Amino acid sequence: MCVSLFNARELVWMTLEGPFQLYQFCDSVMTLQLMTGFGDIIMFTFTEESTAGEKKKKPSPRLNVHSAFWILASIAVTYYFDFFKSIKETIQADSWWFASGSCLLAACLSVAFYCIIYLEWYRGIEDYDVQYPVLIPITTVTFIAAAVCFNVALWPVWSFITPVVLFIQFMGVVMLVSLLG
Repeated sequence: MCVSLFNARELVWMTLEGPFQLYQFCDSVMTLQLMTGFGDIIMFTFTEESTAGEKKKKPSPRLNVHSAFWILASIAVTYYFDFFKSIKETIQADSWWFASGSCLLAACLSVAFYCIIYLEWYRGIEDYDVQYPVLIPITTVTFIAAAVCFNVALWPVWSFITPVVLFIQFMGVVMLVSLLG
């Protein structure tokens, strides 16, 4: 923002109708003029630093009603469905489906951490999906396969409500992680 102070005598050719006048010279430069009581005009010039196509939005707060709902729902499901006890019993039963789902989830998280930690934070590549377009589909497919494996493994425990329980837990974890960064 540039602030300039001009004497009113230098700007005789301008007519000021009110205390404020706003001029827009082009899409990215606006001038706001304030007529002071001392015969001077204070001129403010605002320029946009972004391109015309993109507008900077104020970031939304990390904790909002939506995230609080999913986190609280996940806590309630964990408590009322004895989630950790059921997982422990499924692991002790040597479920092949649960082991497969765990391996696929580990692969999915490995690719996600590679994208976030190595590519974005360490190398500074923010558009890793453009430079490495195969990473996002691989992560998506492995996550869906892991979800199917977990649903099959836990179906004997919760029956038809298994997908709902797992989805609520997934959303709770996603919203909890979004609070961190």
